This record gives sequence, C-alpha cells and structure tokens, in this order.
Amino acid sequence: MTTDPALDRTTGGREAMLGDIARLSSGQGSHGGWGFGMAVRTRRADYAPVGQFGWFGGTGTTAYADRTNQLTGVLLTQVGLSTPDSPRVMSDFWTTLYQAVD
Repeated sequence: MTTDPALDRTTGGREAMLGDIARLSSGQGSHGGWGFGMAVRTRRADYAPVGQFGWFGGTGTTAYADRTNQLTGVLLTQVGLSTPDSPRVMSDFWTTLYQAVD
C-alpha cells in the first residue's frame, strides 16, 4: 500500500500532464506516485523524505505518515479548497511540522 507499483510505467505521463503543480491529488504532483488508495512520495523535492505516504485532500484534510522521521500528521479544516489560501494553509502545516523536526 505504501509503494508505487507502477512507478516506471506512469512517471513520464504524469510529469508531462502535471509538471510541477502543487501537491494536490495526482500523487503529489511530479514528485510522488500512487500506492493502493494513497499518495506515496517517490522522490525528494521539498521537506518530506522518499517513502512518506498519505493524502492531501480537496476537502481541506491532509494526513501523512513518515517512517523516516517517525512522524504522523493530520490536519482537518472545514474550508476545503474554496479559496487560494486553503492549499497554502495545508502546505504551510507540513512545512512548519518538518521545520520543527529539524
């Protein structure tokens, strides 16, 4: 569930379609993949290590587990992605969490 079984077959198409869009759905943009029912980080592009898995959802929720840092984070909001600030809040949550780890 926490690895991308189709990584070699899907990476090129996903990167062509999404480029470096924000880590929303689509397996975290171009630096992630799909496990079974969740996003899986397959390469390092920002704060989170390879192997982080979970979800960055359109309803204002985000939850990930990171075995490398023995960290689990959950953020539940009631705003969904109704404004441009909503995904920034979720992204800032993860950035702040990983800064606290460092």
